[in-house]
Amino acid sequence: MEIIGTSNKFLEIDVKTKISKIFDIDETLVKKYLGGKGLGLKILYDRMNLQCDPLGDENMLVFSLGVMLGTGAPCSARWSCVSKSPLTGIMCHSSCGGPFGMALKTAGYDGLIVTGASDSPVNIFIDGAEVKFQDASSLWGLTTTETQEKLALGKDDGECVIGPAGENKVLYANIKSGHRYLGRGGFGAIMGAKKIKAIVVKGKKYTIKPVDEVTFSKTKKIASKYINQNKFTSDSYRKYGTTYNVRICNKAGLLPVNNFRYRTDERSEEIAGENMAKKYDTKPSPCKPCLIVCGHKGKYPDGKTRQIPEYETAGLFGPNLGIYDSDKIAEWNDLCNDMGLDTISTAGTISYIMEATEKKLIASNLKFGSVDRIEDFIKDVAYRRGLGDEAANGSKRLAQKYGGKEFAINVKGLEMAAYDPRGAWGQGLNYAVANRGGCHLSSFVVATEAMFRYLNSYTTYGKHYWVYFFENLYSAVNSLHTCLFTGFAYILERPLVRFTPKPILSVVMRLFPIIAINLMDWSIFSSFYSSITGYKTSMREFLKAGKRIHILERYMNNKIGIAREDDSLPERFLTEDESDYKRKSKVPLNAMLNKYYKLRGYDDNGIPTAKTLKKAEIKDDK
Repeated sequence: MEIIGTSNKFLEIDVKTKISKIFDIDETLVKKYLGGKGLGLKILYDRMNLQCDPLGDENMLVFSLGVMLGTGAPCSARWSCVSKSPLTGIMCHSSCGGPFGMALKTAGYDGLIVTGASDSPVNIFIDGAEVKFQDASSLWGLTTTETQEKLALGKDDGECVIGPAGENKVLYANIKSGHRYLGRGGFGAIMGAKKIKAIVVKGKKYTIKPVDEVTFSKTKKIASKYINQNKFTSDSYRKYGTTYNVRICNKAGLLPVNNFRYRTDERSEEIAGENMAKKYDTKPSPCKPCLIVCGHKGKYPDGKTRQIPEYETAGLFGPNLGIYDSDKIAEWNDLCNDMGLDTISTAGTISYIMEATEKKLIASNLKFGSVDRIEDFIKDVAYRRGLGDEAANGSKRLAQKYGGKEFAINVKGLEMAAYDPRGAWGQGLNYAVANRGGCHLSSFVVATEAMFRYLNSYTTYGKHYWVYFFENLYSAVNSLHTCLFTGFAYILERPLVRFTPKPILSVVMRLFPIIAINLMDWSIFSSFYSSITGYKTSMREFLKAGKRIHILERYMNNKIGIAREDDSLPERFLTEDESDYKRKSKVPLNAMLNKYYKLRGYDDNGIPTAKTLKKAEIKDDK
């Protein structure tokens, strides 16, 4: 059987009543919100009480797949989950490349909504229109890997499972699918609160075909060409994974060292992707399908084959804890994955505790540069034992109790990723205003500042334009849904960019950001969307949809209580320039924030104006 374009069908499961139903999504919503993240947010805005307890029955998990999944387009394995985060208390989107999305899509659905909560542990099995509930008491307490093994998954099955951290409602517990994760925001805790151990879908009942196969094939050919000629997507990430960023960040003064006190250390060479590729004889282990292949696995000295940690994990469990032992970092990555813990928030919380211990605010035996006790402490967090019980609530809550807010490295309660904003001021603005909190991927301006070096890292000029533009674009891309890394290739390999001398391009981007943005071409994204769905969409309309999605998410957060005071950074980045990096720096946030608000159409308190909401076609009816 075939689905031409999208099915526009969502499955809804009430775990409390054990009732499921299928309903159709109005195609006008798909046109306005694209799918994925955008459509998931719109469903929550229309149907959920935004003031609900994130761990209560009213909160919903919306798995929203996007239009690219199942088409065979490059890097089209990604899918989205949207909910209210128990860690931050605001809206959160998380992306994953595991097999659950493909199974759900080829089962005939564009999404799944999970509501309510079970009285006892349960597994959910989806086979077409049939939904079965099975007692999961025998699996409760197992790790994510053990759970996957016990489920005896077939080749057509896709799963979402949680580990002990999710069961114990650790606020940054994640969800595992295959060997990939819905990492950020604590969605594993939401599954745990709903007493869901696993959701399994039997796929491959349908094949997905674009409405306009000719245009799709042409677009796919161009997209593949650009991915295969871009340095990052065809060489650097393909060979070394995202830990290729280690050398770049160390050189540019972005690397977090000892809880972001410092931002460079020559010992970080031990965890650079180039060295790990040799040391562990790495092989590809990506999302499927993927043309970039940034995921890798390797053989470790103890004889085990492990996933090579991503840059964020390597940076935050490594230099940020004062540790440069790549073997240990991989072991902790594995342990977090088995427990069902987000590595960014876990490592970020540990680094706060290390500094708080050093300053005698907290009594612990965790200290910078020591691998002792870290493995045990990760387990303490997952099982909420001792200090681990409080650490399970994140660095923000710890700092509220023990002090040290200035070095609790989070924004809006979400621990920050491994890029020190003092080395990339635009990235600092990105962190401060990101809708889900300390998210590096809201606009990822650091790529244009430090990786490609088009923009001067140490200036505020024009940064609000670039944050604004990339927020809109990435909101659209996460709704399409495809890998954000494809943007490196689809935009930078266009002839106008590829053949313009870099000094000229850099000057235009720095001094004339509006002109530079208007000259950019992201039509590959909109062409994929149009050819798959049959809804003719220009690249400007595609970007406009991304803007609408971003504003909706912001407005939902405003309804929950987010305002200007929340759009900030830890004091460390605003007032401390002490560092061993050659360039002293503090982030001049306010100079960028006011300009950003004006460009966004927000008032002085960071709330979208009535005019902005009207332009975005968002009704204020909540």
